[in-house]
Parts: sequence; C-alpha cells; structure tokens
Amino acid sequence: MKNNIKYDVDIDLANETKKAMAKALDTDDQRVLNKIGAFSSLYDIQFEEYKNPVLVLKTEEPGSKQLLAAQYDKLENVSYDMINHLINDCIVMGARPLTVQDAIICGKMDKVAINKIVKAVADACKKQGCVLTGGETSEQPGVLKKGTYILTSSIVGIVDKDKIIDGSKIKEGDVVISLESSGIHTNGYTLVRKIMKKYPEILHEKINHKSFIDVILEPHRCYYHALKDLFDKNWITGLAHITGGGICENLNRILPNDLNALIYASQYQILDIFKLLKHTANISEKEMLRTFNLGVGLTVVAKKEYANEIIKHMKKEKINAYQIGEIVKGNKEVIIKGTFDWTM
Repeated sequence: MKNNIKYDVDIDLANETKKAMAKALDTDDQRVLNKIGAFSSLYDIQFEEYKNPVLVLKTEEPGSKQLLAAQYDKLENVSYDMINHLINDCIVMGARPLTVQDAIICGKMDKVAINKIVKAVADACKKQGCVLTGGETSEQPGVLKKGTYILTSSIVGIVDKDKIIDGSKIKEGDVVISLESSGIHTNGYTLVRKIMKKYPEILHEKINHKSFIDVILEPHRCYYHALKDLFDKNWITGLAHITGGGICENLNRILPNDLNALIYASQYQILDIFKLLKHTANISEKEMLRTFNLGVGLTVVAKKEYANEIIKHMKKEKINAYQIGEIVKGNKEVIIKGTFDWTM
C-alpha cells in the first residue's frame, strides 16, 4: 500500500501567524475601511486639499542585503531598509506617502521571524506618516530554503499635479545639493558579500566605534520628514534618490535633455565605510562610483538663491547637507570633475 504524500505547507501555522499580524497592522487611520482578513484593502481616496490629485506608484525590494540581514539576525533592519527606500522613491516626485502593501516569501513559515518583519514594516510606515494596509505571506518549500526570505513592497503616494517634482523645471545655474546617506543603504551588497568572503579580516574592522556588520546593516535613511516642508516653497526643481548605478545613473534620470549636472568630486564627503571597502579589495574608483552612493543618499537640485536655506533646513533636521555641483548646458549627463579623496 502506498504511503500518503504529506503537504509541506502548514496551513494552521500560517493562519496563526496571520492572526498575530493583526496587532502590527492595527491603525486609527480613518481612510482604512477594513481590517486584516479581507481579500483586498479598502482605502478612501477623497482628498479635498488636492485640486488635481495624482497617484504615485512604486514597487521595491531590499536586494541581497536580505541575505546578510537573515544571517546576522537583523530582519527588522532590512524591513526598514525596504520601506525607507520605497518611500524615498515616492517622495522624490514631491509626493506624500499614503499606503504600503508588502509581500513576504519564505521557504518555511517561522511565526516569530515573520511577525518581526511585519511589525518592523508597519512601524517603518508609521514613522513616515503612512500605513501598512496588508499584503501577502507565502510559504514556498522547495522554492526557497528554510531561513531564507524574499521581501517586496509597493506604495501609493499622492501629489497635486501642478506640484509634481520631476526635473522638468530644472534650469541652467541651479545647484546640486547632497543629502548624506546613513551608509550603504540597499545597493551594492552583492559586491560587499564578495569582499567579505575574499577578505574575511574586514569583519573585525571598526568604523567610528561600531562593528563592520552593524555599519553595513545600518538601515536606509528616509528623507521624507526632512523634505516635506520644502515641497510647497518652489525652491526645489528636482530630486534624485541615489541607488544602484550611483550618482551618474540616477541624477541623469531627472535632467532635461539639454542640460548636464557638473559634479565636483573634491566636494564629496565620502563615508568611511566606502573608503574601507575600496582599500580592502582595491576596487577601482569607477566601480565604487557606479555601485555605491559613497555617502550621497539623495540629491536636491534647487534654485541657486535658495541653496543655503535648504542646507540650513536639512541641518535642523539632523541631516548633513552640502553643495556638490551645478547644472550646466549639455545633453542629459552627469559629469564628474576633479578627484575624490579616499584617505582614511
């Protein structure tokens, strides 16, 4: 007699885990019209304060940083990474973040780990004034190994049509201001993991009295609270989130076709973690510039006469800000001029 085949997905455990999520997803936001358990989330989109509202949509995932986060028990950190990265991509359009939906795919359901992730995602959303309205948790044995997680999320934001910041108003003579990153953020971790494997001694390094692991797993900085009060001032003409591809392949995305961004390498305040990675593995400057943010997490393109006000405002928000370039005639390119200082 043949043995029965056992179903590897524990449906009871999945249901228990989802019940435990309810507390993390609880919100007093009156726009959320139903709670966890519904097939879809309902969100009231009547906004009397917007004359011509435009929805801003984005999907994001935190890349291979997830592997290190799981390995070093930092799943909460990478949950913040995902949400903060996601919100940054939304707000560079001048938008206000509204709602987030997430997805957690795992090889084996772990109630504690899953609820750590959901709570951190919900908390990260709340800190930026938006709400996690639900999502999907999927156990996929045979597809992923036990202890492996794939996270992804999507956001809906809102902006008045005449207040969209998309770079179309950038003019020659505008300045480029750097907003400092909190570290590596969420790009370049495939290279970081290679360096860790080839040069394991790097794991014993300290950066500003913090361990190497703590520094590389520092969550991605979110810039919403620092920027939101500037959106109505007509000072900013463009915003670029510096992610994979570095400044050259992100700032160029918002430039008009007849303009370039001239960036002065000597003005960069490169964070020590990037200097350590470069010196340890002898990485070329070209690869460093293309793989990492080098300490410039977001660039603000602004009218020159307001540059100092923006920098002062950012410093009040405890974000280091400084001018790194200017807008000149060209053909939609980011040109690096001068040399970077890699001394530690």
